[in-house]
Amino acid sequence: MAKILFVVSGATYLTLKDGTRYATGYWAEEFAAPYKALTEAGHQVVVATPGGVTPNVDMMSLRPEMAGGVEGALELEAIIRSAEVMRRPLKLSDVRLEDYDAVYLPGGHGPMEDLWVDADAGRILTAQLASGKPLAIVCHAPAAMLATRIHGVSPFKGYRVTCFTNDEEEGVGLASRTRWLLEDELQELGVEFSRGEIWKPYLVEDRNLITGQNPHSAAILADRLLQILK
Repeated sequence: MAKILFVVSGATYLTLKDGTRYATGYWAEEFAAPYKALTEAGHQVVVATPGGVTPNVDMMSLRPEMAGGVEGALELEAIIRSAEVMRRPLKLSDVRLEDYDAVYLPGGHGPMEDLWVDADAGRILTAQLASGKPLAIVCHAPAAMLATRIHGVSPFKGYRVTCFTNDEEEGVGLASRTRWLLEDELQELGVEFSRGEIWKPYLVEDRNLITGQNPHSAAILADRLLQILK
């Protein structure tokens, strides 16, 4: 049995360019699909957030039209409700990486509010990348890579990476409203960015780093993690 650390945003909103707050959090599918796959395979999941706050699900991600229908939405709700670990997260500052076999970060717009400037998130990602153990990050969660910069330089420079694309951000109506775009910022970081079709599962693996483009990529990312952890 492996022990996997889920680093989850604690944000409840994203501050937009005009200063207004856009209600958000973590994206249901990006937590629920990997959580279900990993725990059903017998692995243990531990959740950590900035300050140990209880993560907030983005309610839009539980709408039937976002969850593949009414049944899909109800299943996501049931998984989240059953996940006791979400109600008693560790503080990121208390995380001892040597206790874990892999690290996973789900997205939602939350990481663009907190994880991208969180020093503990930066420390965890930097150390996990260097450890050679699996580091899996999906959708908007690669924003946390921005917290790894020291004097403008990140250890992720030169790695092949994907994330929620500018086109997908345009599709949800936020591209012109956010303070910055994740795809642009990652390219500034010096990663080798790649992408698939919008809204389709897409995964990129480079050494021990696995990134997924969008919510639908969370399930295939979890499958890959299960293969590695066998």
